[in-house]
Amino acid sequence: ELKLRPNPERPVIEKLIDYEQFCGIPQAKEQEAKQKMDIPEMTVQELKQLIDSGADDFMLIDVRNPHEYEIAKIPGSMLIPLPDIEQGKGIEQVKERLNGHRLIAHCKSGIRSGKALGILKEAGIEGTNVKGGILAWSREIDSSVPEY
Repeated sequence: ELKLRPNPERPVIEKLIDYEQFCGIPQAKEQEAKQKMDIPEMTVQELKQLIDSGADDFMLIDVRNPHEYEIAKIPGSMLIPLPDIEQGKGIEQVKERLNGHRLIAHCKSGIRSGKALGILKEAGIEGTNVKGGILAWSREIDSSVPEY
């Protein structure tokens, strides 16, 4: 049995703090929602139509990690991981390869690609997010693409 006594030098805790407020979570969520609202989106059906049309005026980037890209990928996509974009190296890769083409980005569900497009937008590169990411692609377009 362990007996505890209050420390007289510490203030008395009368109530718990608002954890999310303390950690800045509402501000982060608000900022993420604001970034997402400013970024155009397209459905996987619209992306499929674009790919099937044979158009070559767009660049499709996948911002997932390399091991995720090995598991499943959308045909014609180019891997530029979000950490590379956050560090600046990926921004340069996009700039080098974009050549006036329309930028389209996807990830697993659309969250990371939205974040990547927000970072790219700050660098002066506009893009469109694929709503639902590769999970939506697998469920709605090509069931042979594995879900993970």
